Amino acid sequence: MRIVAFVAGFVVIAGTVTSAIRTVILPRAASSWLTRAAFRAARLPFVALAGPRHPYERRDRILALYGPVTLIALPMVWLTMVLVGFTLVMWGLLNQSLADAFHMAVSSITTLGFAPADTFLERLLAFMASGLGLSLLALLISFLPAIYTAFSRREVQVGQLEVRAGSPPSAVAFLVRHHRIGVLDDWAEIDSTFERWERWFAEIEESHLTYPVLAFFRSPQSDRSWVVAAGTMLDTAALAVSCLPRRTIGSAGLCIRAGFLALRRIADFFGIEFDHDPAPDDPISITRADFDEAWDRLAAVGIELRSDQDQAWRDFAGWRVNYDTVLLALADITVAAPAPWTSDRSAPSHVRPRVRRFGSRRTRRFDPDSQG
Repeated sequence: MRIVAFVAGFVVIAGTVTSAIRTVILPRAASSWLTRAAFRAARLPFVALAGPRHPYERRDRILALYGPVTLIALPMVWLTMVLVGFTLVMWGLLNQSLADAFHMAVSSITTLGFAPADTFLERLLAFMASGLGLSLLALLISFLPAIYTAFSRREVQVGQLEVRAGSPPSAVAFLVRHHRIGVLDDWAEIDSTFERWERWFAEIEESHLTYPVLAFFRSPQSDRSWVVAAGTMLDTAALAVSCLPRRTIGSAGLCIRAGFLALRRIADFFGIEFDHDPAPDDPISITRADFDEAWDRLAAVGIELRSDQDQAWRDFAGWRVNYDTVLLALADITVAAPAPWTSDRSAPSHVRPRVRRFGSRRTRRFDPDSQG
């Protein structure tokens, strides 16, 4: 029995250390069942308190605590699992009762030293437990600055979008505002803008896959959201290449590709299923009436548009289909701020995103209030 306890304890310790390494140190999207389970369990009370029946402002205030609280709770989960593991290991190797093994494990991991370690084996296990406990706390200390540095870089660009596209931001407002101040005629400036957002998409792909909790860190202002910002700029680029007469805005096309690749990879990490190779004429959540309204608004302020509106719609839909499903799904699971063409709609029912069950290849319909 003690041999089984020792093996079980070793497995628990190894699994916990692996989870910490995959979550904090490994610079790539690496799922850990322990971390995922901790985040999902922590999400339940927030979902209950911030249900869809409440006003958005209240939901935003409650959900703003989800990421930070879970981030602080995660090391406690790791320490608890290590405590369980060392209790089993000490009980399996030492001539102690289970209560004494737990007493020594707590003493060692917390480095309080209130339990005596008399033999060499007891001291060795106590040293290993205390060193591992301190290492996990050190991981958290190094984890927090990296998280908030990436968060700050993301939010600077999100905040700047309000200046260019209003609040809530929209692609049409972006183009109208740039036309009125004369920037829309300066193609070098427009190209530079799309290039900056192309880099931003590359940065959020790297940071949100390395630290997935960042996806649930909400903006300092309740009317901002990184998902809405992403959708606004993707729609702006799609409108630019499909509606404006000059088709040589190469940076806009590159921005779209960088954007939908980033959103797809983040969505894939969270288990959101989508068509990796959609057809240009597949259905999207933006209707022809939505597009025509945007076209009329652009024309009303004097923006020069292409002569063939039907072809412009087909071109726009062909770009939007690449990110439509994942954009709306990410807006759902992050409870993004209300904004046109992003968080104000759901995907058509026949292309509704689906989420894989944890630990299973089976799928179910996507439920934004049940995922974390």
